[in-house]
Amino acid sequence: MSSRLIDRVRGAQQRYRSPTSSESPEFEQIKRQLHNELIEALDFEQVSKTPREELAQRLRKTLTEQVESRSLPLNRLERERLVDEILDDILGLGPLEPLLRDPEISDILINGSKTVYIEKKGRLQKTNVRFQDDNHLMQIIDRIVSAVGRRIDETTPMCDARLADGSRFNAIIPPLALDGPTVSIRRFGTVPITADDLIAFGSVPRPILEVIKGCVQSKLNVVISGGTGSGKTTLLNVMSSFIPTNERIITIEDAAELQLQQPHVVRLETRPMNLEGKGQVDARDLVKNCLRMRPDRVILGEIRGGEAIDMLQAMNTGHEGSMATVHANTTRDALSRFETMIGMGMSNLADKNIREMIARALDIIIQVDRLADGTRRLLAVTEILGMEGDIVTTQDLFVFRQSGVDDDGRVRGRFMSTGVRPKFTGRLAANGIRLSSDLFRFQMDV
Repeated sequence: MSSRLIDRVRGAQQRYRSPTSSESPEFEQIKRQLHNELIEALDFEQVSKTPREELAQRLRKTLTEQVESRSLPLNRLERERLVDEILDDILGLGPLEPLLRDPEISDILINGSKTVYIEKKGRLQKTNVRFQDDNHLMQIIDRIVSAVGRRIDETTPMCDARLADGSRFNAIIPPLALDGPTVSIRRFGTVPITADDLIAFGSVPRPILEVIKGCVQSKLNVVISGGTGSGKTTLLNVMSSFIPTNERIITIEDAAELQLQQPHVVRLETRPMNLEGKGQVDARDLVKNCLRMRPDRVILGEIRGGEAIDMLQAMNTGHEGSMATVHANTTRDALSRFETMIGMGMSNLADKNIREMIARALDIIIQVDRLADGTRRLLAVTEILGMEGDIVTTQDLFVFRQSGVDDDGRVRGRFMSTGVRPKFTGRLAANGIRLSSDLFRFQMDV
């Protein structure tokens, strides 16, 4: 048992509070009393030698016996919740634990110790979850970031990290956050979403996925474009499942989120600078290093800066089949963002040379977005054709056209092909993948 867990158990003694504010004062008092009695009875030397799972079982048994031995004005469900909440605060993430156990919650947004929102099925809603005060919330934040070897304090008041289940975690604290510590958690399911799930959700039709699968298996370079929360990482996970199992895959991310199922995967993660301002390893450093690691595929979680240059150069020098995501509102905007990021890193290049680099490197851009009703859908699949003069030429292969909103507030529209047969069909055919001409004539209403 690590010393970090011992500190957590000790620290919880001063920070315990129920995550719900609707309980009676008597209920709150009972919890605090039982919590303090449990902490005082612990042998911390023994705790340090006990595995976490075994410790959790022992504490649950002890708490249950304490509750049952008293004549408490609580029913069975309240007694079970009492035990769960005390254990959550001692061994887990306190008031966050019930939210993290709910598989339907996709986002947890904490705006200070008294305000917590969640997103369910694309809709934001306020909860009655509370922390005792900002110090209590800071204690939970510190537990999360220290578990992955990162730190957050007044000198480094921003931090990206990940939870044990792979969820993305971001925290920003005073003095930058004026209303107290602010946390954003993007949830990822423990069971990865599959291609069949995307079809069932109405996010991507099967014919479009068949084309995307062929592109991945034929090693076309693909970029997924979209806004925040549009489903870029989810689609990237699904697309990565199409990669053959005999290939060596290297992933590069700021906070590890991808859930690849292939047996030969090497995961790399960036590192922020330390207290002395040294030791930072950014995405560009990792891209350069991974090219010396004999990758068959390079998957970059998000392109946001100078790493765009190295990624495109890798795509142009034999590392085909690479994939990445980028923040942009349309496929044309994605090209403009690449141009801007490359221009910032290589200011001596002419605009035409930058566009030629982009046109030679990229084959497909896939646009995704979150619609007004909270659903996430693929909006366009665009092929990069090359250069005409100084312009990168493209053609849309598939698009989603919104037609309106029904009485229940759900967005309605139609997935449809543009009727254009892609230039890359010859490359797919060379790899034994023949696409039916019907794929480029289909329409589907949703």
